[in-house]
Amino acid sequence: MPGTVLLLAAAPLGRGRQVDAAGVLPILAAVAPAVLSGTETANVVELADPLDPQAVLTRLRAAAAAPGPLTVYVTGQLHLDRRQHLPHLALARTTAATVRYTALPWHWIREELRLRPAGATTLVADLHADAETWDRLLAHPLDSGRGTEVYGRIAPSGARRGIAQPTYMRAVATLLRSGHRPPLAELHRAALDRIADELPTNLVLTAPPRPAGDPHAELTAAVRSGRHAEADALAARHQQAAAHARGPASEDALHWAEVRADLAMFAGDPARSCRAWLDVAGVRLAAGQAPDAPAVEAAADRAHHQWGRIEDPARARELGPALADLRLRVPGRRDGALDHVQRQLQRLTERQADVTR
Repeated sequence: MPGTVLLLAAAPLGRGRQVDAAGVLPILAAVAPAVLSGTETANVVELADPLDPQAVLTRLRAAAAAPGPLTVYVTGQLHLDRRQHLPHLALARTTAATVRYTALPWHWIREELRLRPAGATTLVADLHADAETWDRLLAHPLDSGRGTEVYGRIAPSGARRGIAQPTYMRAVATLLRSGHRPPLAELHRAALDRIADELPTNLVLTAPPRPAGDPHAELTAAVRSGRHAEADALAARHQQAAAHARGPASEDALHWAEVRADLAMFAGDPARSCRAWLDVAGVRLAAGQAPDAPAVEAAADRAHHQWGRIEDPARARELGPALADLRLRVPGRRDGALDHVQRQLQRLTERQADVTR
């Protein structure tokens, strides 16, 4: 089965640039796709200094949905947004004041990778963090998802004068250009050996995926073979068990509710997926989570996205008011989300009126 490789290198343009992230892409691009992926064949997607976090999310989402192994190479710099103090990957237009709106929230990466089975996803990262972000990462390590195998390093910005170089990723790319891809743990150690003088000031990233007794692997296999009802039934059992043991608003129960929402999407039922995400957002808000909490925003955004894919006007009209109410409480990061729902709902209503005349 072919693999998928996503090469993402991003940093702000101008004075905010702390690392020459895109400078490593020519070296990585010179590596054969099969070597980058560790599979016989691979599709490679390259993003160099992208501008829009939504565009990056779209590419990431497509890569995460592809069958077969996924390897994500990320080079760039991390900053905290001013409202929630959560790590974001800075993009080309990011400034200190606009992190929340112009950078890629790291938890978006985690969310998109969360349904992939253990052992099928690898993240290789060379990241630089400003002082505030560095202090937070010392207390709250970067979370890349339960099933993701992670290798790399995070360096403090300002440790050297001028724009820093992604020396860890350069070492990885140089080693891979030989045409041989050793086991990733071995490749990681060899890259670290090449930057040994930097390691005393770095955070080294090594995180194995969950064991193969993880039920997400079984779900993924069922989805890929078209057994959507079976996958939903399995997730429903896990959701019910978690709700019984820890309550319906527990993170475990909500996780499985989110899984079921994604399973509905994979099954080609955007209306059911939209309704499930609306329910998740409602439970989180009722439990006291803030409207701008990452999990709440993610649920609202996904409900909105799925609503836009509903082809049956009657079902879209049915769910539209609930989505509008949610957007009133959870506007999200994109300007005009509520206006978009209201305009679309008005068009649907007018279309229905024309039909019934």
